[in-house]
Amino acid sequence: MANAYFHVFDDRGVIRVSGEDRASFLQGLVSNDVLKVTPDRAGYGAFLTPQGKFLYDFFLIETGDALLIETAADRLDEFFRKLRLYKLRSKIELSFDSDSWMVAAVFGAGALDTFTLPADRGAAGAFAEGIAFVDPRHGDAGVRVLLPRVAGTAALEAAGLGATDRDAYDRRRVSLGLPDGSRDMAVEKTVLLEAGFEELGGVDFDKGCYMGQELTARTKYRGLVKRRLMPVIINGPLPAPGTEITLDGREAGEVRSVVANNGGGSEGGGMGLAMIRLNRLDEALRSGDPLTAAEATVIPHKPDWANF
Repeated sequence: MANAYFHVFDDRGVIRVSGEDRASFLQGLVSNDVLKVTPDRAGYGAFLTPQGKFLYDFFLIETGDALLIETAADRLDEFFRKLRLYKLRSKIELSFDSDSWMVAAVFGAGALDTFTLPADRGAAGAFAEGIAFVDPRHGDAGVRVLLPRVAGTAALEAAGLGATDRDAYDRRRVSLGLPDGSRDMAVEKTVLLEAGFEELGGVDFDKGCYMGQELTARTKYRGLVKRRLMPVIINGPLPAPGTEITLDGREAGEVRSVVANNGGGSEGGGMGLAMIRLNRLDEALRSGDPLTAAEATVIPHKPDWANF
């Protein structure tokens, strides 16, 4: 257990959806199948524009008589207002629940040993008056935990877990190629399949209609994915998120999340996620010319789960 750690997020929030129509209400709005979310199974999905572009991503958890949406705190109010706009006559209640829940990630060797959960993506269960679930995107990302905020981290510490910082979590996330909301997906621009949502279990092509479904399906069945979000190794000074990536002076993509190497500053390189144009990547592989971002060299690699 010494190699497993927890990190408490200060940038995540929770929206509570209760009422008898809670599942059907969300089912017509989000990319994944809400009906598959149960007390034993959490989900991951996105809320899109009507044109099929990214707005918000989130984890979805069922507890008691409600569904909890765990999402980015800095855009929580905006997401709440968007959901309320579509409420109409649905028999639901929407409320902010961030004051009730603390959100943490447990990751590293032996992380699952703390929880009586099968090693299946999304597997969920009770933990210390809260909820724990295997990350629905990738099992190696560990377990996400919602605990009563008043209880603090006592249950995690009692389980023998040590606290760690956000960079440690981001190194794990980035190395696996997992997106983190608008840090990695441009709002109203990114198509879900560019960010690996199909392979990461964030979209269901059999559930029926939802907002943005038509473009998402067309992108899949017509093979229209021209860019992919990919992990990159960064050699040189860390470029700022949003820095253009070039190949021989031509636009090849954009840097998104970045994190410095463990124990090193930003000048010592690191890793990140970048949206890469696949045609430019092919050119770089054929020519041997480097992809660059500001003063750094960027080396993309395809995650083992990706299908492209």
